[in-house]
Amino acid sequence: MVESPCNKICTLNAAHICIGCGRSRAEIGGWSQMSDADKKRVVTRAKERLAAMGGARKATESR
Repeated sequence: MVESPCNKICTLNAAHICIGCGRSRAEIGGWSQMSDADKKRVVTRAKERLAAMGGARKATESR
């Protein structure tokens, strides 16, 4: 089982990417129906997106 990368920040930027976990709106919405292999791919892409955005935001930074 692949754990969700959600860190409870849940704020989308202008490109509809969560600034907390790095997943797209579609990836967040489809998470529960994804296979473990798909979830692993999403987690990898999400980490890459977060790195490109300068890292995950802290809850206090997103407000």
